[in-house]
Amino acid sequence: MKNRPVLKIKQTPIEKILNIIAFVIFLGSILYILFEWSSMPNEVPGHYNAIGEVDRWGRKGELWIVPFVGLVLWVGLSILEKFPHIHNYSNLTEDNAEQQYKNSRLMLNFLKNEILLIFSYINWKDIQVAKGQAESLGICFLPIFLIIIFGTLIFFVLRSLRLK
Repeated sequence: MKNRPVLKIKQTPIEKILNIIAFVIFLGSILYILFEWSSMPNEVPGHYNAIGEVDRWGRKGELWIVPFVGLVLWVGLSILEKFPHIHNYSNLTEDNAEQQYKNSRLMLNFLKNEILLIFSYINWKDIQVAKGQAESLGICFLPIFLIIIFGTLIFFVLRSLRLK
């Protein structure tokens, strides 16, 4: 790692657009919590099982846990995104360093924004369930979540392996 080049690579337009879209939707989910707060029951979903059913109820203040964790992850991954020279690579060379860095950075960008969007969906769904407008996250939530996250990881890892 000490011999890796440290390159200043500007954010691509797609990275900027994804950041803006995800963060605006995330802020919308925060505003939605604030807007619905007074009409919320005191008990809200605290946890869901693997098939998306509520298996624990909690106080409505727990609604802030998901946005807080989402924001911490988004900020942490945004910081890590700025230092692609410290990421793990299997075939990094001087010739492909810039391409590998861009690929790794783009992967983190996709992941952090996907997570933020998924957490925003969970915020919205928590309120819907708490107000009796929905019964659960749905049986498809976990498989879709896993396909999105692992699909992104697999895509970018395979892309990285092709950069020789």
